[in-house]
Amino acid sequence: MPVTERARELALAAAQAAADKKAQDIVLIDVADQLYITDAFVIASASNERQVIAVVDAIEEALLNLPEKAKPVRREGERQGRWVLLDYVDIVVHVQHTEEREFYALDRLWKDCPTIPFVDRDMVQADTSGAA
Repeated sequence: MPVTERARELALAAAQAAADKKAQDIVLIDVADQLYITDAFVIASASNERQVIAVVDAIEEALLNLPEKAKPVRREGERQGRWVLLDYVDIVVHVQHTEEREFYALDRLWKDCPTIPFVDRDMVQADTSGAA
């Protein structure tokens, strides 16, 4: 069973919020067929601890501002600022320091799962304004 529409909405909103704070390597993974505890992972990297926290704050704010608000039921790792996990039940967001991202390689661990396409809206706007 593929990812639900609600999970897709949350994942895309979280990814855009991360992109707005200049997170890198944003990946959305549909884990619905592999896990029963969540439908999707959002994984993003940041180059330092302050940026990790800024990305996390932006994601939480963006999901609270959705028409159907979402608050994390659990959050872990915020004190260290190296790997913060936000559990929204439908999705789990991992914001990792670049070094943790390389070391733990969640992307490779879940490589057999399909990804959810995400394109940063700022990139789309830059492409369309450059083409004009």
